[in-house]
Amino acid sequence: MERTAVNPVSWSVEMGFNQGEVVSGHSRTLYISGQTAMSSEGKPEHDGDLAAQLALSIDNIEAVLAEAGMTLANLVRLNVYTTDVDLLFQHYGVLAGRLGAAQVAPTTTMLGVSRLAIPGQLVELEGTAVA
Repeated sequence: MERTAVNPVSWSVEMGFNQGEVVSGHSRTLYISGQTAMSSEGKPEHDGDLAAQLALSIDNIEAVLAEAGMTLANLVRLNVYTTDVDLLFQHYGVLAGRLGAAQVAPTTTMLGVSRLAIPGQLVELEGTAVA
């Protein structure tokens, strides 16, 4: 797989994401459903703690990727949904650090929403990965 970043501006790279990516030569695409701070038993975790929820949501993204034989390095798209954009920005380093450690800057959209499907959940991540 070959990835080519498309950035007509530079500010997004400084924030950890590319404006676009051209992916060629890939053979598999994984579409990842929204992942929240749910335990492996399907129980919501970390009620009201956005930083902890964000960390567990990333763990859950990584678990789906691993099951498909992929890692965060394969992530080309990440959508972030939150009930509190300002609070998420205060803890965005949790996400940026994990992506940075994987040396990946997927295209990203962040959306503020009135609520998520599970009460008490403050953030949800969904993504697309290619290998």
